[in-house]
Amino acid sequence: MRCPFCSSEETQVKDSRPTEDNSAIRRRRSCPSCGARFTTFERVQLREMTVLKAGDRKQPFDRDKMIKSMQIALRKRPVELEDIEKSANSIVRQLESMGDAEINSDDIGELVMKALARLDMVAYIRYASVYKDFRKPEDFNDFLEEVEDLRKSAVEAA
Repeated sequence: MRCPFCSSEETQVKDSRPTEDNSAIRRRRSCPSCGARFTTFERVQLREMTVLKAGDRKQPFDRDKMIKSMQIALRKRPVELEDIEKSANSIVRQLESMGDAEINSDDIGELVMKALARLDMVAYIRYASVYKDFRKPEDFNDFLEEVEDLRKSAVEAA
């Protein structure tokens, strides 16, 4: 593992332990060249996934990019990073279980929206406003009516 500070190729693992949800191995490392310490995470990757975007563009699936978009929607909301990580792990497992090497970006967006709806409804609405490309205030009103209907039916079912 290359040191992110001095680019030395010789780093040492000082401690390894599983993450709380056992989805990754957390490794504390140190660099003998510059003395810096840093953390890496090792995750299982079942297959390389490619995202099919609008206009037939393709790009490699980036878990960190997905988490960043979730964090933006969740900014200043009472949700812990650990909960975001667990949701991201669940989404990645769902994508991998689909069995396709190429995944439509809309499928990823829908899974992220479902995860955000479970974590925080305000974040869900924030994400939806970008994902669904709201253009005018009426778009928000229509969507909020749908959200309220879903909330009411969930309350009635409980």
